[in-house]
Amino acid sequence: MQEAAHAAGGAWWERPPFRIELPSGRALDMGPRPLVMGVLNVTPDSFSDGDRFFTLTSAVRQARDMCAEGADIIDVGGESTRPGSDPVSAEEEKNRVIPVIEELAAEMTALISIDTQKAEVAEAGLEAGAEMINDVSALRTDPEMAPLAAERKVPVVLMHMQGRPKTMQQNPTYGEVVAEVAAWLEERIQHAAAGGIDEGRLIVDPGFGFGKALEHNLELLRRLHELHRLGRPLMVGPSRKSMLGMILDLPADERLYGTLATVASAALSGCHIVRVHDVRPAVEVVRVCEAIRKGIEYTND
Repeated sequence: MQEAAHAAGGAWWERPPFRIELPSGRALDMGPRPLVMGVLNVTPDSFSDGDRFFTLTSAVRQARDMCAEGADIIDVGGESTRPGSDPVSAEEEKNRVIPVIEELAAEMTALISIDTQKAEVAEAGLEAGAEMINDVSALRTDPEMAPLAAERKVPVVLMHMQGRPKTMQQNPTYGEVVAEVAAWLEERIQHAAAGGIDEGRLIVDPGFGFGKALEHNLELLRRLHELHRLGRPLMVGPSRKSMLGMILDLPADERLYGTLATVASAALSGCHIVRVHDVRPAVEVVRVCEAIRKGIEYTND
């Protein structure tokens, strides 16, 4: 399968097409090009943004800017999952994100995703106008998340994480990281399907920086195309991650160029969604990668 995909993609890996119908009547089309998801951290302690978008005004302004720069999806989160972070209550998380989602849903065409591990927060986010759930725990934290997603018929991102945010970077260990991440994600796909979620609504994320050392992240990125065997769209989120800080010896707010290198690599490996803090540069990288892959006839329609 890998050899055939490589041949079909020319010098790079083919991107299998997927289309997920949304309850609103819209659809999430993944295949013609990677979609760009803009990260909106409505938290006081984000590893990359600090508290820059913690107020309603600043969060909405940032979302508008990302949409103007070409974001296809805005991922709104109210709980930091940086290494060593502590969870917050569902009530606090809702207080942070719901006013933002309500305002964005009233004016934006970009799809809104709710980034949460809690079904109570996800349900409130969907009621406010979100149409997608991004669960970094892959349905492990809250047993009510799968029934909710099944009932609401929304796309769900299942992300791999070894351990939990509080402890995940304390000596992460793998025998063969790509095989183990793939097997773990396959188990979560089966778990989600057993919980009533249509498998056709699932998206998988290998979880760069979540319970992985530098060598694990690099191996996953280098062999990202192998995860196509899961038969689901691939989302990647390497933006500003500590792996880049280790390579470049730079703080989070100076890792743009490193991030763009990973975006290019992921795009040329056939990923479907890139999750980034800096939308416009990522959009430009994706367009150039698609032109390289497809030739002069490529358009960004």
